Amino acid sequence: MRSMTASVIASAAPERRDARTIGLVGLAHGSSHFFHLLLPPLFPWLIAEFDTSYSQLGVMVSLFFIVSGTGQMLAGFLVDKVGAQRVLFAALSSFVVAGLLAAVAQNYAMLLAASFFAGLGNAPFHPVDFTILNKRVTAKNIGHAFSVHGISGNLGWAMAPVFMLGITTWTGSWRIACVCGAVFAATVLLTMWLNRRWLDDKAFDAAGANTKAHAAAATSAESPFAYLKLPAVWMCFAFFFFSTVALSAIQNYASTALHLMYDLPLTQTALVVTGFMLCGALGMVGGGFLAQRVQRLEKIIATFLLIAAACLAIVGTGWLPGTAALILASAAGFGHGLAGPSRDMLIKRATPSGATGRVYGTVYSGLDTGFAVAAPIFGWMMDQQMHSQVFFGAALALAVSVLAASAVGVQLHQKRVTVGAAA
Repeated sequence: MRSMTASVIASAAPERRDARTIGLVGLAHGSSHFFHLLLPPLFPWLIAEFDTSYSQLGVMVSLFFIVSGTGQMLAGFLVDKVGAQRVLFAALSSFVVAGLLAAVAQNYAMLLAASFFAGLGNAPFHPVDFTILNKRVTAKNIGHAFSVHGISGNLGWAMAPVFMLGITTWTGSWRIACVCGAVFAATVLLTMWLNRRWLDDKAFDAAGANTKAHAAAATSAESPFAYLKLPAVWMCFAFFFFSTVALSAIQNYASTALHLMYDLPLTQTALVVTGFMLCGALGMVGGGFLAQRVQRLEKIIATFLLIAAACLAIVGTGWLPGTAALILASAAGFGHGLAGPSRDMLIKRATPSGATGRVYGTVYSGLDTGFAVAAPIFGWMMDQQMHSQVFFGAALALAVSVLAASAVGVQLHQKRVTVGAAA
């Protein structure tokens, strides 16, 4: 059966194969980002119904990312062992459970349970996604694949507040919105199942080689944990950690902070997350072309992340008119997005052969760790009326992330120079 699937896929035109795989992975990735924000848009309703504080809700967000980050490192090994496709189906099923649990929650503990299952579902996505893309997408399209992957994540983030707030406002019930979130995850799961042959990383890779032969070539006597000795892996982890600290501030607290700093209505400031993510998606379109053509990727990352940091710092000063501050905070997403595909390509270049799932699982757990650490810290700032510090803290975190990305780029450049000299 597997060989038949492989022959069917191999007979398809390469561009069509790539497009189908990239589109399906993008849809799945967008759903994972949607579930990052299943509950944060509902904070005002949750505070009113369960008498919780922003700090408590920050802990709930942290639980999501602690589970996701821990699970992501383990999921990398599981993906390398059993294949990405099976793990993807299990992850989407966990999202369905999370949405239904949130819908019937009667107390804060049940909200924590919903966050747990959402985090469990989110855990495998980066090892799954990048294993499928790196094995199945041809080299000439891999930069665009990373671009679409990043865009879909941003669209998932952008969609969630509109989806959850829109349904809550329309129906008058945040619980119905959570049920609709579960239905969305179930729909994506069904789509993946019906198109599973385009996601089977064990049947086919972009080079047209049998995966068993590919795996055998990558096998060595070296420990499966040997990749942890590579400095580039941990510098990539640090990059994700600090860049995500900034993202956490925007996603969870920028709307309320803008409301309190600039006296804008919440219905207007709620658009900052959607605006930031849509601008980020637009940036990623151009970022995909840059990632394909530029060798020194760390320079692209540094330039555009520092521009984003400057925008957020200006918003934090409180000097701007309210609407201008909202627009500038949203526009910072463009710089963040432009750097995204270069970031993913940088990790690909730093990944040893045969360790894709493990490396991406470890590196992207920095994203989850950043969210887990940042949410309660920025929540505490909000409780202490330190609203401008939310933007200053985000800007500082982006600046520090640039240092980590630059260190990875310099190391890879030195390695290329050494190999070139030896040749």
